[in-house]
Amino acid sequence: MRFARIDQSLVARWWWTIDRWNLGALGVLLVCGIVLSLSASPAVALRLHLGALYFVKRQMVTAPLALAIMIWVSLLSPRWIRRIAVIGFVISLVALALTFVIGVEIKGSRRWIDFAGLSLQPSEFIKPTFAIVAAWLFAEQKQRPNFPGNAISVILFAAIIAMTIMQPDIGMTVVIAAVWFSQFFMTGLRLYWAAVGTFGGLAGLAGAYFWVPHVTVRVNHFLDPALGDSYQVNRSLEAFAHGGIWGTGPGEGTIKNVLPDAHADFVFAVAGEEFGLIACLAIVALFAFIVLRGLSRLMQENNLFVLLGASGLLIQFGLQAVINMASTVHLIPTKGMTLPFLSYGGSSMLALALGMGMVLALTRRRLGGDQL
Repeated sequence: MRFARIDQSLVARWWWTIDRWNLGALGVLLVCGIVLSLSASPAVALRLHLGALYFVKRQMVTAPLALAIMIWVSLLSPRWIRRIAVIGFVISLVALALTFVIGVEIKGSRRWIDFAGLSLQPSEFIKPTFAIVAAWLFAEQKQRPNFPGNAISVILFAAIIAMTIMQPDIGMTVVIAAVWFSQFFMTGLRLYWAAVGTFGGLAGLAGAYFWVPHVTVRVNHFLDPALGDSYQVNRSLEAFAHGGIWGTGPGEGTIKNVLPDAHADFVFAVAGEEFGLIACLAIVALFAFIVLRGLSRLMQENNLFVLLGASGLLIQFGLQAVINMASTVHLIPTKGMTLPFLSYGGSSMLALALGMGMVLALTRRRLGGDQL
């Protein structure tokens, strides 16, 4: 793309103000996701008596749509980002509540709603939209002390956490809580309240261990694999050992034939077997680059809403990647959380595209006439 620097059209202004390095890195992740889908998903599809390319075709449709959403959202001003986030949050919150009424139960959890033949997970869209809504509420209270932004944010946070725990979805709860708490801390939360929040979070994790059965099982299996079924984790570790430094080659892996979630939660293991340690380190570096590059663009930011919103979304993106990769290599208990843009999952990919589009929009170099 070639534009004159004096061109004032919307696309030209976008091109000269967008973080093209991060946009390119996100595009590389989407391409890597398609490649890994071609490697990992046919074996899973055949085990489920579907066409060999069933998941590949769906990924090939979702990935361009995700890229289009990301680019479209990145064209918007911070004011429009707020508006879209509020509308999206209200819709997602209502849909999250409806999971308890018309939700589809899968593996003991009610997280999905069937809509027009598609399975949607509302909590995936709660993550990016609530990060922006919370950032706006915190920033408004800072600018207008009489506005109860903090109180509203606390109420919304409590409602979301209550519903995600009831589903149950502890991993989603942890991510949303970590992002919200980090935003609150950056706003200027007093240290004693930060300490209270930290102890409250630890108490909540302890409570989940004692009172949520599937959490108890996963933690116990993590601490002592001999206690029960650690099949997927064991196969995942075998995949990394089999792949070695350079991997077995594209399509040459064998562990995916017996790994149930090879195309989704354990796609990183397929990358380790077929492309090796070097490729896995490159994927880790790519995620780190996106997060650190985005945070570096905020170093000179003086708008609190932009700072809180973009940093919250970047923390969310990085934390989700860390949780997935850490559980795949058995550093933490297993958690059904996708690897951003690499794992199969329509709701996750579209929600991530929305969130990273917002990051690209908020980290643009704003010119004098741009609206906040």
